Amino acid sequence: MNPILLLDYAGVAVFAATGALAASRKELDIIGFLFLAAVTGIGGGTLRDVLLGVPVFWVANPAYTLVCAAVGLLVFFTAHRVESRYRLLLWLDAVGLAVYSAMGAAKGFAATGSPVIAIIMGVLTATFGGILRDLLAGEPSVLLRPEIYVTAALAGAVVFTLATLAGATVLLAAVLAFSAAFLVRGGALRFGWAFPAYRSRPGRRPEDIP
Repeated sequence: MNPILLLDYAGVAVFAATGALAASRKELDIIGFLFLAAVTGIGGGTLRDVLLGVPVFWVANPAYTLVCAAVGLLVFFTAHRVESRYRLLLWLDAVGLAVYSAMGAAKGFAATGSPVIAIIMGVLTATFGGILRDLLAGEPSVLLRPEIYVTAALAGAVVFTLATLAGATVLLAAVLAFSAAFLVRGGALRFGWAFPAYRSRPGRRPEDIP
């Protein structure tokens, strides 16, 4: 098994773990664990493949769904040992985001040869599974947290694309992309990095509009 495939499985497993942790916080049954683990683990990659018009990865290789199921079962029997499940969820989500920003960009570039599409696929693959997880579990969306999130996926996808254009191997580009995305997201979680938020201002009165 080549390192890129291992990295892909790792990304699915980590995201599946965050889905199962969300299920544990809602005290769902085993089916709920398996469902959220699968949706989170394969959600971003499914959107990517559908948009690219290529065979959906877990349909072509059902082993990905087995990984999700195994992780869901593992978390079901061990989640009670974790002191802060939401904190662990956020950090595992950061790892999954970093992996998938690289893998999404890699598949987007391989399918189209377009740097722009590669970057977009990296961002979508890295963020969509977490968005689905939070929506289905009724958790506060990671997109609504104050720290940088999507920008971390963007950083990873851009680094992968630039490294590939510079002639780096896929593995080296993936390692660099993972490092960049995790550094940005991890720093945001640890130090609260965030962009300035929009501040609402009073609108113009109708009588003031010429």
